[in-house]
Amino acid sequence: MTELAGASIIVLGATGGLGREFARQLAAAGAHLTLTGRSMLALDDLDIAGAALIPADLTEAGQAEKVVAAAITAHGRVDGVIVASGAVAFGALVDTSDETLEALWAINVLAPLRVLRAATPALAASATSGGSPFVVSISGVVAETPTAGIGAYSAVKAAQAAAHQVAARELRRSGIRVLDARPGHTETELSKHPLAGERPAFPVGYAPAAVVTRILDAVRADEKDLASSAFQGLPTASA
Repeated sequence: MTELAGASIIVLGATGGLGREFARQLAAAGAHLTLTGRSMLALDDLDIAGAALIPADLTEAGQAEKVVAAAITAHGRVDGVIVASGAVAFGALVDTSDETLEALWAINVLAPLRVLRAATPALAASATSGGSPFVVSISGVVAETPTAGIGAYSAVKAAQAAAHQVAARELRRSGIRVLDARPGHTETELSKHPLAGERPAFPVGYAPAAVVTRILDAVRADEKDLASSAFQGLPTASA
């Protein structure tokens, strides 16, 4: 079992729909948090007592190292990283511009991999000292089932899933667990603010709190993968 109380955990994208819920639930569990987002004002609005608030654009070189260093300065170590950041775009794959493709790649793949790389020494040190360090990646159901109309997003999320699944194998000997979660559509603001295109008519998605609870339960139980089937039966946002 992985104990969250007292653990030093970085949450990427803490001001987003899932990120805010991770911050709240982890704070309630007694974790020591380092929260990132692009807006300091939005981070302040989270009102998480004792959290280190680090405004950062993780698509920029050097920002990942800044976040990890801030977590170590604030809490002495890093025991976990949760990737709750991301961006989406809608529209036919062949109509997707270079600008959108590059932004999707930078936000969904490059940024979390930079943080993983920067955090690995601290996570390995946590394992050496008897901890149970972990990384959570949320690639989503489109990593399993690429979907027409969100082809570019499907592609980069599949890349995110593949990268973290490889990292799980490579980092296992260092005592670091990498968990990829692939929930179905969840009702957050992400799909309402795409980089391009217009949101299609989705069925009502999962309630964010329920998705986060399921993922944190998996962290506690030392689960190693959360396929889309692991989220079936969760309440929807309208339930």
